[in-house]
Amino acid sequence: MNKLDAFNKNQIKAGIPDLKAGDTVKIHQKVKEGDKRKSQSFEGLILARKHGKGVSATITVRKMTLGVGVEKTFPIYSPNIEKIEIIKRGKARRAKLYYLKTAKGRNAKLKREEYKAEEVK
Repeated sequence: MNKLDAFNKNQIKAGIPDLKAGDTVKIHQKVKEGDKRKSQSFEGLILARKHGKGVSATITVRKMTLGVGVEKTFPIYSPNIEKIEIIKRGKARRAKLYYLKTAKGRNAKLKREEYKAEEVK
């Protein structure tokens, strides 16, 4: 194993749930304002997961705020991400759900199920 692989393996955090396109998640992120640090949450639908399961993996999350769509891309293993919670699981038949950006009404919904986290022993 070379030095780069060892470094990347060291950066992967434990406790990150299995994230898929169609899941509704709540991401708690550390934010710095001036000399203060606080936690800020962003809740939305995962449109895409990119760059595999390694350290560079990212997810694109979309939410509607006052009728305007807001998208953010989060690196999953970033030190600024405190916690990722799955709120609902959506049944998606695609890996990338970009069509939901322009979908209206009934077409903009996915089949949903409540998510119950498995307890880690």
